[in-house]
Formats: sequence, structure tokens, C-alpha cells
Amino acid sequence: MEANQPRPNNHLALAIISTILCCLITGIVSIIYSTQVNTKYDAGDYEGAVKASKNAKLWALIGIGAGVIFLVIYFAIFGIAIFTGASQGAF
Repeated sequence: MEANQPRPNNHLALAIISTILCCLITGIVSIIYSTQVNTKYDAGDYEGAVKASKNAKLWALIGIGAGVIFLVIYFAIFGIAIFTGASQGAF
């Protein structure tokens, strides 16, 4: 490893936010990859650290995307149910 290569971003904050607010499974995978970034960088495995950084970001974004899709579907289903219930005089 050359001394001038910067430490890759571990995206730990994004991974934690994804875990808490969006999708637990993908968030945990993201946290695991993000914890590997510093370890691999310190061991001299710069390519491994970059790969772990990219995987941490990818899994966090997948979790956030899954969370957003779930919320859109959730509100669409209940929005339609409320709208059709209100139009039939249920409220």
C-alpha cells in the first residue's frame, strides 16, 4: 500500500441510519462491511478496504431504497382503503 492513498469512507453513519430507520437485514450487512474498511486499510489491503467501502454504501442504499418502497406501498394501500371507505360513506 502506498502512503498517499487516503482511507476510504466506511459509511458507518449511513449504515446505522439504514439499520434503524429502514431495513434491519440490509443495514446489518452494511454495518459489517463498514467495520471491515478500517481493519483492511490498517492491514495494508487498500483494494479490500475500497471494496468493503463500496459494499457498505451499496447495502445501506439498498436498505434505504427498500424502506422507501415499503412506505410508498404502505401509504398507497391505506390511502386507497381510506379513500374508497370515505367514498362509500363508511366515515
